[in-house]
Amino acid sequence: MNTSLERWNSIRKNIGNLQQKSLPVCLVAVSKAQPASAILPLLEAGQRIFAENRVQEAKTKWPELRVIYPEIELHLIGSLQTNKVKEALSLFDVIQTVDRVQLVDAILREWQPGVRCTRFFIQVNTGEEPQKNGVLPADLSALLGYCRAASLPVAGLMCVPPIDKPPEPYFSMLHARAREYNLSCLSMGMSGDYEIAIEQGATHVRIGTALFGERR
Repeated sequence: MNTSLERWNSIRKNIGNLQQKSLPVCLVAVSKAQPASAILPLLEAGQRIFAENRVQEAKTKWPELRVIYPEIELHLIGSLQTNKVKEALSLFDVIQTVDRVQLVDAILREWQPGVRCTRFFIQVNTGEEPQKNGVLPADLSALLGYCRAASLPVAGLMCVPPIDKPPEPYFSMLHARAREYNLSCLSMGMSGDYEIAIEQGATHVRIGTALFGERR
């Protein structure tokens, strides 16, 4: 059975081969539900960018790991409740799931000089699925304009396409929107479709299962 380190090396090599035809691609290791003991081998090998779904889980393991590896960059890729914003801004370097005006307002109330978080992505519900978070494509322009008017530094867009449909049209649409709004970062693609995402212009791919194996 391949270890997480072997899988990490294989994925990095694959990304390197693919990104020659595109922009440099950042591997974001999704460590949700993984204990520190599973994360340490990747940290020791040089991986520094990780993602968590929940503020509370990140709070239990990353402060201690950061003592040893202070250059860790942590991304929030799960839905953020407004009552968790203050904690999130102190834990995460990047929040990828900005998706509504109320959340932007909550961030602005707490976002002050000295907080850890300095970059934000807008999550777009590219498939317009009612069960998923994310701003609808038709409302993206208004939300981005609201963020920019408030000087919130939006670095890019993020999406999770429908699982039961080919992802290419959704990745392509997000890429086109990023270019339209002059955004340099695109977080799209996970374990099962990151290669397609890179071909469609992803700058960040979020990989968990392909790195750590199936969660038990």
